[in-house]
Amino acid sequence: MHEPDMSLVHSVLTGVATELEADPHSDTAWGTAREALAHYGIPRDTDPQLTSAIEGRDADSLARIVQGWHSGDRVMLEHDRSVLKRAMKAYRKSLKVTILDAESSLGGGPMSSGRRSTITGIMPPRRYPLEVWDQLVHQGRLAGGRRGIYELPPGG
Repeated sequence: MHEPDMSLVHSVLTGVATELEADPHSDTAWGTAREALAHYGIPRDTDPQLTSAIEGRDADSLARIVQGWHSGDRVMLEHDRSVLKRAMKAYRKSLKVTILDAESSLGGGPMSSGRRSTITGIMPPRRYPLEVWDQLVHQGRLAGGRRGIYELPPGG
């Protein structure tokens, strides 16, 4: 599993739910789900339905929970919301630094007023895995992802 501070429980449990579609009684998949909650430090009382689904080995309930996260009908775990918020902050800071760097070197000499940068997107900070950036695109908080370049959506 990935570093807990930088990755999403959502992604692990989505993979588990997919595995369970093929074999709802897979000890490996259920073990992965339990390990994920422990690895990411998710307390049992955080989401009683999630805990019940995993402890009761209820593949249908777990699939509904994951689908709810994906569709936005269900609030993601606090851990995942926190990771996404930190990733978005890191992205904005990197974009700002990139634009400032470009503007400081555009237009020549120290006595010129320089030019405005036309940079609209960047490669996001690598400390967060691709799943985080893809989730931000899915939520509409970032656009793109083509060739590894993400940008703020219009009005963002």
